[in-house]
Amino acid sequence: MKLFGLALLCAVFACEVSKAETLAWQPSPGHTQVPIWPAGAIPDPQPSTGPETMTPGENLVAGRPWSSLTNVSTPTMTVYSPSGKNTGVAVVVFPGGGYKVLAIDLEGTEVADWLTSKGITCILLKYRVPFSGPYMDENNRRVYPKTPTALQDAQRTLSLVRFHATEWHIDPHKIGVLGFSAGGHVVAGASTHFEERTYAAVDEADKESCRPDFAMAIYPGHLWRNEDREPPFIETYELMPDIHVNRNTPPTFLLQAEDDHVDGVQQSLIYYIALKDARVPVEMHLYAQGGHAFGLRPTTFPITQWPALAEAWLKTIGMVTEE
Repeated sequence: MKLFGLALLCAVFACEVSKAETLAWQPSPGHTQVPIWPAGAIPDPQPSTGPETMTPGENLVAGRPWSSLTNVSTPTMTVYSPSGKNTGVAVVVFPGGGYKVLAIDLEGTEVADWLTSKGITCILLKYRVPFSGPYMDENNRRVYPKTPTALQDAQRTLSLVRFHATEWHIDPHKIGVLGFSAGGHVVAGASTHFEERTYAAVDEADKESCRPDFAMAIYPGHLWRNEDREPPFIETYELMPDIHVNRNTPPTFLLQAEDDHVDGVQQSLIYYIALKDARVPVEMHLYAQGGHAFGLRPTTFPITQWPALAEAWLKTIGMVTEE
């Protein structure tokens, strides 16, 4: 009886684990994720740390859980087309997650729902994690990977979207990027590293430009130089050396809360200053409260109404025309 009880307990535990973790990620019915690299052509493949795994988040956002996806070794894109009016605008979305995981629903599929409801095509990029961009190690030190694989995936996806623009009913001159937290750093990288690719071209798609026409960075991280320094140091507003803003950087929308305890408000401030100095059109919204990683879920904080601000901004820069 004791052995039977132990076996039953183990079975229940295994069942609970299987509920908590779901291998891989699949988009909603009617959508298919497509590998962004031809078979055997993924540049700088990294050793696998395990199977792709999706796990419920430990903290609730707006009273609901969110899911994190990790061990992504085969990057994919999923195209979400608007069901009604099509503005011709497209946005490549980079979920956040500290370059360790991807907040695939909170900062991914829920963003697709919003964009497509506004007549905008959403391309959700499942980029490689972990360790695909600068991240904080166990000693809270900023670590750079040998190759920026997340940026490679972003550049490739932007070129693919332009390559398929006619097929997907997209205006090739109205393709932007939107990212959260670490995904906001990918936005900055894609916005400043388009004149030279971080990988060797693999096919005809790579002949298309990988420059975004506009950019939206929501509570971005890894932009402020001081987060890479050990105390004591003098606090200065310097941009990280891996971000090279110039006059050709696309118009940019920035949003952050002053009480963001993960990626401080300095991240957006320093990027805003760099953009202004380069005479790049930029709009920044700072709120006193809101914290970090709220996605599009409305709460009592006014900052969570930011999608309306982004929609208005897209009109002011001429991406979306007035109805």
